[in-house]
Amino acid sequence: MPVVQVSSAATPQSAAPEPQVEAVAPASPPGSAPLDPLVDPAATASQTAPATAPTAMEATAGNIEATPGDPLEGFNRAMYSVFRTADQKIIRPVAMGYKHVVPKPLRSGIRNALSNLGEPIVFVNDLLQLKPGRAIRTLVRFLTNSTIGIGGLVDVAKTPAFSLPHHDNGFGNTLAYYGVGPGPYLFLPFVGPTTLRDLLGGQGDGMVLPLAVGKPFDRWQYLVPKGALGALDQRAESDADMKALLDGAVDPYATLRSVYLQNRTAEIEALHGRTVAIGTGSLEDPLSDPASGAASPLNDPLNDPATAAPSSPDVPASDKAGTPGASAGDPPARQADPLKDPLADPAAPANP
Repeated sequence: MPVVQVSSAATPQSAAPEPQVEAVAPASPPGSAPLDPLVDPAATASQTAPATAPTAMEATAGNIEATPGDPLEGFNRAMYSVFRTADQKIIRPVAMGYKHVVPKPLRSGIRNALSNLGEPIVFVNDLLQLKPGRAIRTLVRFLTNSTIGIGGLVDVAKTPAFSLPHHDNGFGNTLAYYGVGPGPYLFLPFVGPTTLRDLLGGQGDGMVLPLAVGKPFDRWQYLVPKGALGALDQRAESDADMKALLDGAVDPYATLRSVYLQNRTAEIEALHGRTVAIGTGSLEDPLSDPASGAASPLNDPLNDPATAAPSSPDVPASDKAGTPGASAGDPPARQADPLKDPLADPAAPANP
């Protein structure tokens, strides 16, 4: 038999048929649903891919979305957390121990004496706010308590015989009186809730006696006991109010912020002879606690949001309920609503 030899030059490699490879779909893992041929695998993978873990920067407190008026909310909340921890473990127990050990008359005397030392600051700011009448009453109150009241230990001036009650005033109020804005809200552990304006004003209040009088008001031997006794007495006296305000709050930080800013707004408005009702008007801002906002139908889980508001009082009760007394010629507000009757056909024409 003749042998046919095939030269490699006659059949180049490029002309050789390539083997056909049949694409095989990857097998679905056991227990999974069969693949849908109409679904884009890339879209499915993007939907089922695990979410990327947040970066360290995104997890920091600085990325908390700040409330208008509280641009440092992340920092303030951290400081509030520090204060709450210190208050629960140290400040409140010491304050309540002070209240339990020191008799009430002595505590009242210390409180009155510290308040009397602040009357010159009130007097100066009364003058700066161009209120000479208030300034004179403040001066008479200071002189009365400093003499008859034994250095301010007894608040004689507030008795009916004198009728000169204490009123707060300071450089923070004076700045606000002349139009200086509050600036950012701040919460500092040893200061509490404040604003930049009030913080600077408080520093000015503390410098009046040391600069005007000197010894002993510029010595740490006076400043430290005064600050400690004042803080302990204030914490002990406000314990019940703080518990009532914060214990039931959904967001205690926002609640305390709202109360402070509302009170300060009311005090500033009072300097101009205006009154602001707490919780109304301009005080209903984003700084209010969302947990204590105005009631709405959605806030009450037992209230049906679809229930219509009550109609005007001039509409008879029978017409409000959609009784058969209503006719097609009545105004729309007085006609019976067919949707209110679950057995009525909404498509049926109205009765003549």
